[in-house]
Amino acid sequence: MISPARRHRLHVTARAVNEAAAARLTPLENAKPYALMLAKLDADKRRLHLVQSVEKKIALKREMLPEYADWIDGVLEAGSGVQDDVLMHVLVWRIDAEDYPGALALAEYALKHDLKLPGQYHRTLGCLLAEEFADQALKAMVAKREANLDALAQISDMTLGCDMPDEVRAKLNKAIGLAYEGEDKPALALACLEKALTLHVQAGVKKDIERVKRTLKNEAAGRNPAPPGGAPTNTDAGHPAP
Repeated sequence: MISPARRHRLHVTARAVNEAAAARLTPLENAKPYALMLAKLDADKRRLHLVQSVEKKIALKREMLPEYADWIDGVLEAGSGVQDDVLMHVLVWRIDAEDYPGALALAEYALKHDLKLPGQYHRTLGCLLAEEFADQALKAMVAKREANLDALAQISDMTLGCDMPDEVRAKLNKAIGLAYEGEDKPALALACLEKALTLHVQAGVKKDIERVKRTLKNEAAGRNPAPPGGAPTNTDAGHPAP
């Protein structure tokens, strides 16, 4: 466990080297503290590579993430917008670990400053964010767990102007639609599911759309029940009511 004093030094150092990089005094890649963080990151990635179980990888990431927290806090406090591969890896790991508040904070910062994912990632940042948050939500719903609708909505807003394959945008709309359905908001669910189908005909939402439409139909029938005996509504002796 990192001592409080070391944690404070890490925070202050991260802020200082990022501010220096932003001022073009010392490029971040030439700063020794950043090199040490990259070395730690490489060592942790090697540890992860030795683990085959996805579940165990996620558990290991949850153990590792606190060791990066003070560096990340210092970077965010500096607000320099300098490319930082440590921060970008931590962003992805926080999504994997379901630390959605932490991931959203980094996503907002990275999108604001147009930061790039490290070379091992083959998607753009916006595409990765949309797809990973959608995948996590869909996986949670399959497991009968509640999806984080607020996080999905925030990612949808954040990535609205990002270029990505229509299939990915469709998957995000599907996840949001199903999350809305889980919160008994069928009208909002239907809009998102139909948007997903428009974006990608094979989004796998046709049965979901049919189910939500039935829900809306039943709700409408409950609000407007048929009169007893099947008598016509708003009529008197066969003539329309005034």
